[in-house]
Amino acid sequence: MKYIQGQYQITEKTAIAREIYSFTIFCPGIAAAACPGQFVHIRAKGFTLRRPISICGIDKEKGTLRIVFEIRGEGTSEIAKLNKGELIDMLAPLGHSFTTDSDYNKVILIGGGIGTPPMLPLAKFYGSRAVAISGFRNASAVILQDDFRNTGAETILCTDDGSAGIHGFVTQPLVELAEKGRVDAVYACGPIPMLKSVADICRRNDIFCEISLEERMACGIGACLGCACRTIRNDEEYFAHVCKDGPVFNSEEVLW
Repeated sequence: MKYIQGQYQITEKTAIAREIYSFTIFCPGIAAAACPGQFVHIRAKGFTLRRPISICGIDKEKGTLRIVFEIRGEGTSEIAKLNKGELIDMLAPLGHSFTTDSDYNKVILIGGGIGTPPMLPLAKFYGSRAVAISGFRNASAVILQDDFRNTGAETILCTDDGSAGIHGFVTQPLVELAEKGRVDAVYACGPIPMLKSVADICRRNDIFCEISLEERMACGIGACLGCACRTIRNDEEYFAHVCKDGPVFNSEEVLW
């Protein structure tokens, strides 16, 4: 795993929902190496431990990455104070990426809440061959729907309270699409209960499925044990590091 550490200029900053921000960062070397599903590790001023944030966009021609993150504590609150033109301390790209295949004819991308951003690079890769299912608590938390539509992907929106889109969970449209058949792959990122349900549906329908796990990460490079998760490989239980061995795993490997 090759990664780069440095300070890079923020070229765009936008508040896209309550306490959710989008940064575009000029970092040509990182952008050249980055793949869908990887993440960046950002140091907030005054904090020792970095904060992991999924990559939401990769523009290799412009040399930029896009990240979308939610304020969840003092560290991410400090990062959100950064403005356009300022430098951000970043270690990236980190982790294993999603497995993409240009021969796939139909894929389903599932994002739950702040797990939605890492689905966007996949939508850009697959275009009209993708169905992007996004789930949020309510209408005020909805993000990135226009971005997904702009890739050519079909979009399906779900909210827990029915204030926008389908009233229900992302698993409802997934079941309907899976039962129709002809789905080559499912990719998902979001809360553990959602990922477990997605994995179960894919297993029942014999669909290849990769999931991105969200975990607290101290080092981001596999040096500590802070993000260990139980997996199975070669019929043996194995404690993997989400930061180094993931965050993307084949759903069949994860012991829920």
